[in-house]
Amino acid sequence: MKPPETVPYSLPRLPDEDAIRAARALRDRLRQRRSCRHFSDEPVPRAVIEAAIEAAGSAPSGANHQPWHFAVVASPARKRAIRRAAEAEERRFYGEDGGDPRASAEWLAALGELGTDADKPFLETAPFLIVVFAQRKGGIEEDGRTQNYYVNESVGIACGMLIATLHEAGLATLTHTPSPMGFLREACGRPEWEKPAMIVVVGHPGASATVPAHALRKKPLEQMSSWL
Repeated sequence: MKPPETVPYSLPRLPDEDAIRAARALRDRLRQRRSCRHFSDEPVPRAVIEAAIEAAGSAPSGANHQPWHFAVVASPARKRAIRRAAEAEERRFYGEDGGDPRASAEWLAALGELGTDADKPFLETAPFLIVVFAQRKGGIEEDGRTQNYYVNESVGIACGMLIATLHEAGLATLTHTPSPMGFLREACGRPEWEKPAMIVVVGHPGASATVPAHALRKKPLEQMSSWL
């Protein structure tokens, strides 16, 4: 097999002290991130969203196929339609439609700590909804035929980088995952080989926004890491 064409690896090296300082500074900024469920309708520059998506697009991916698509929804009519469809699924999830809940009692009890329910006004209030699609096929060319690899892992990393960039820009975010999410493909006009992964709600927090105290609980370093 012919060796691939290469270019030099380029990354400025920091002295140890600067590296520690930079890592801790970013850690402290990201520790301020909280999921927001009460958004303002204050406008957000499109350029901020574009830059965040470009940052997400630099994520590593299987075979560098970049198996993601970010559909940015700003139209009030489309946001309203997404809210209606999402809330219909959420009512079935919580059992608020008169039937048995799709979620287990244990799952509902866990969500009770966060105070969530089927009402999702933020889907209309926030200026942008970024609907993330995982491309099972397509490759960089998005031809719908080329097999993609490690799709879930690749898209998950990209979403983390998207959220981190939006947070760095001073914006609040929320990851929303109605189940099932197939309606998002039609709402955003995406092809059948793409699978909706999540909605990232983006905007400024509302003036009266609060965060559940339970959300402040985070695992300490000693619990979430092992040194072998």
